[in-house]
Amino acid sequence: MKKILKKIIDVLLSPFILRDYFIFKNKKNNRFSIKYFNIKPKIKDKTFGTSFDAHYVYHTSWAARKLREIDPKVHTDISSSLFFSGIASAFVPIDFYDYRPANLKLSGLTSRHADVTKLAFGDNTINSLSCMHTVEHVGLGRYGDKIDPNGDIAAIEELIRVTAVGGSLLFVVPVGKPKIEFNAHRIYSYEQISEYFKKLTLKEFSLITDNGDFIENAKIELVKEQDYGCGCFWFIKK
Repeated sequence: MKKILKKIIDVLLSPFILRDYFIFKNKKNNRFSIKYFNIKPKIKDKTFGTSFDAHYVYHTSWAARKLREIDPKVHTDISSSLFFSGIASAFVPIDFYDYRPANLKLSGLTSRHADVTKLAFGDNTINSLSCMHTVEHVGLGRYGDKIDPNGDIAAIEELIRVTAVGGSLLFVVPVGKPKIEFNAHRIYSYEQISEYFKKLTLKEFSLITDNGDFIENAKIELVKEQDYGCGCFWFIKK
């Protein structure tokens, strides 16, 4: 009953739904049943452009391009977007690990459990590694992990440890004015990330701004102008 009432309210609040419904129905195309109570109003999609989450569209697209450039025999991902691993596994085998393992079954993809603060890999063993939009959450308890103010540091040290000499690490976190928005995420300054990864060499830094613009090879000064930007770092372990 609640669903029916909500549907009626949505239709009443969006008169163009009824208008379009009757225009469509009067076209008298009988290929499908088109009953009034099967109306499922979508009232927010008549827009001039298609909106999208700039952080997640751009950083995964950036990473896919870097992965193609790296061209590894196999790539390891720690808890990044499943869209990235799912799509990238079409052209390179992906070993995906998450604190909450995903029951994702695709050719070229394995999905297992891992705690990024205690990775079960040997030192200097992974030639191609990514951990994107993940570390900012570690230790805040959001995903059932242990509360630890330094959980992100432990995770970063593990990522550095397991990356092979000469190997690549694609690392993405929110950047801007440093703060914690508990229990969602941390936001880092460029200088913090630079210090945490001082053992690695930065090959590329790209930025997704508060306005949703993607800037490849961005100037680091721009980070200070962001409240919730997205920093895309490509590190090499020398």
